[in-house]
Amino acid sequence: MRQPYQTLIFPYKKENGEYKYAIFLREDMKVWQGICGGGEEGETILETAKRETFEESGISKASKFIQLDTITTMPVVAVTGKFTWGENVFVIKEYCFGVDATNIQIKLSDEHLNYKWVNFAEAEKLLKWDSDKTAIWELNERLKRE
Repeated sequence: MRQPYQTLIFPYKKENGEYKYAIFLREDMKVWQGICGGGEEGETILETAKRETFEESGISKASKFIQLDTITTMPVVAVTGKFTWGENVFVIKEYCFGVDATNIQIKLSDEHLNYKWVNFAEAEKLLKWDSDKTAIWELNERLKRE
């Protein structure tokens, strides 16, 4: 059974001294976003992020994941189209991560039409959701300090 939370993940790599981020064009809504998906029964939030990342991009679960402080909420009907967890569960949390994708070839799932590597400024312009923009901002700030 699907768990009442969502994960959002941005692959990153450093190229010529600048961080680049992979963003994905959703097949169904035709918007740019990070990798996202919900938890399965018995998974931790990190396990969900690793599974979703592998399923949607082919990036190994053994890659380096960074859990971000960014957490957002969203209406359950925006995620599943219905009150999946009962009539009294109105919103779920979305937990955000970055994943090191240096030297990795991304393999798209059928959830996305395309992906591209972009710098932070371009990502901020292309991403649809404010929560994605906040998460990638935090990831960019963290990576600049490494």
